[in-house]
Amino acid sequence: MPVEFLTDDEAAAFGRYAGTVSQADLERVFFLDDEDRALVDRRRGEHMKLGFSLQLVTVRWLGTFLEDPLDVPVAVLDFVAEQLGVADASQVKRYTERAKTKLDHQWEIRQVYGLQEFPAAEAELRAWVAARSWTTGDGPKAIFTDAAGSLRERQVLLPGVSTLARLVAQVRDDITKRLWGVLEGLLGVGQRYVLDQLLEVAPGSRVSDLERWRKGPAPRGSGPTMIKALDQVAEVVRLGTAELGAEALVPPRRLAELAKYGMSADASQLRRHGAGRRLATLLATVRFLEAKSVDDTLELLELLMATELLNKAQTAANKETVRRHPKLAKASARLAVAVEALFDSDGWGGEDEEPRVVEVWEAIEAIVSRAELRAALVVVNDSVPPADADPDDWRSELVGRYTTVSGFLKLLPKVIEFGANAEGAAILAAMKRGQPT
Repeated sequence: MPVEFLTDDEAAAFGRYAGTVSQADLERVFFLDDEDRALVDRRRGEHMKLGFSLQLVTVRWLGTFLEDPLDVPVAVLDFVAEQLGVADASQVKRYTERAKTKLDHQWEIRQVYGLQEFPAAEAELRAWVAARSWTTGDGPKAIFTDAAGSLRERQVLLPGVSTLARLVAQVRDDITKRLWGVLEGLLGVGQRYVLDQLLEVAPGSRVSDLERWRKGPAPRGSGPTMIKALDQVAEVVRLGTAELGAEALVPPRRLAELAKYGMSADASQLRRHGAGRRLATLLATVRFLEAKSVDDTLELLELLMATELLNKAQTAANKETVRRHPKLAKASARLAVAVEALFDSDGWGGEDEEPRVVEVWEAIEAIVSRAELRAALVVVNDSVPPADADPDDWRSELVGRYTTVSGFLKLLPKVIEFGANAEGAAILAAMKRGQPT
């Protein structure tokens, strides 16, 4: 195995036919056009024409010549033989009787089709691998595969599998070390010390600060949990890593890659790394934790407002509604009796004659007294909002419960640096004053 990131099977398949070739690929890559046929027709004998054609389509497909030019799938042999009008493809075996023939044909194909040897393109490939590694942080196997594809597209003959694999591994490692160096170079002496201290377990503590930050506060909508979340934001922000400008110097994917490792690796494992990798990982992880702790805090505030403000206001309003319900039902029944008597009075007296008020009252008071009606009217007026009022009575409870979250709203802008456009500036100012918006 040339290098550790390739398996034995992957290394053995490099620059070789692997599996079958589809009909679509046969027609796209293995088709011999007029220029190809003119070159092929210079050969004498069908076995020479067939062997030369196989070398031509093989280097076009694989990006390299085979040690045994006849080591091709049967489908490729038959497709090429059919194009040449060769009825018996087995006669191609005669092509390798003279060893110098295949080398002469390879040289001719290089010259006619402008194929480059790898050494001439090595510097350019190194630059390509370096740019890819710096920008994406992709693994060596992915870069190796794409590097081989890039060479084929540029008509550069592939080197040996060990040569290409070592190049990719070396350049990628160099770029990774350069990345660590850039991030480490942003840190002052004090910041290096503080970051390293994140891995240590302080006296009286059970875990390191890094582990505590990674775990974060419990997702509960309570005041104490909110205080812990805000304290963590303040701790992380206090390190001042945002002012270093790492995001402007290092691609976001590389920072994310380091932070992902820093969020999962044990403190003991991080301590074993060299200073460059350790500090770069800690810096990227702290930058990630700063954003994560702010997001977690805002989510906790949302949860707190839902549990302590909205839900409890709704519950209080519902309880009050239930409490009023028996009284409201009794009062409504009394008023209904009075209204029914009023309607029944229609038609009293003679034709076109309105009933006298005293008669209506006598009819009503026979069922319910005036005092009871006044009391019922008071209950209904107190319990039922006006017709044009907001039907969501629970909203009135919000004002009374606002003090449970107003302190946190006032504290948020002091801990978290918010930005605001012209429309949001008033809301941000209200938050700083602890006033409802």
